[in-house]
Amino acid sequence: MSGTRLDPIDRKILAELQADGRMTNVELAKRVGISAPPCLRRVRTLEEAGYIRGYHADVDARELGFEVQVFAMVGLVSQAEADLSAFEERCRNWPLVRECHMLNGEVDFILKCVAPDLSTFQSFLTEGLLRADNVASVKTSLVIRGAKDEPGVPFEVLEERLARDA
Repeated sequence: MSGTRLDPIDRKILAELQADGRMTNVELAKRVGISAPPCLRRVRTLEEAGYIRGYHADVDARELGFEVQVFAMVGLVSQAEADLSAFEERCRNWPLVRECHMLNGEVDFILKCVAPDLSTFQSFLTEGLLRADNVASVKTSLVIRGAKDEPGVPFEVLEERLARDA
C-alpha cells in the first residue's frame, strides 16, 4: 500500500506520531479530530501494515560520548546479490554502523558510523571494514557538524502533491 492510499486522518496520525511518538492516544485523537478508540485502531492498523516500524528516543550521540561521526563510502569487488546481502548482514552486526544504504553509481554502499573517538573508529576501519570479505575500497569523510537531521518524511510535501493532483 502506498502513502497516497492512506486517508487524510491516517496521514495526520503518522505526521503527529513522527513529530512526537510519546503522546498519548487521547492527545493524538484530539490532534487529528477523532475519538480515542478509532484512533487507537487506526494506529494499530498502521503498525501492522508496516507504516510505523517502531518508536525511538532521539538521543544526542555527542552528549552520550560519541564524538565522532563518519560517512564511509564502500566499493565492493563483486555486486552479485549474494555478496551484496552478505555485506549488508555484516553491517547489521557492526555496532558502530548506524545506517547502511546501497547506492548506484561509483560507490556501492554508504555507511553512517559513530564512535566515541577517532582511535575507536580507526580500529573498526582497519580491523573490521577494510578486512571484510569482498571490500575493494573505502573512502571516509569525518562529519565536522550537522546542519539538519530530520527523521521520517515531509508529510507537507505529500499533502501538497495530493491537493494538486485532486
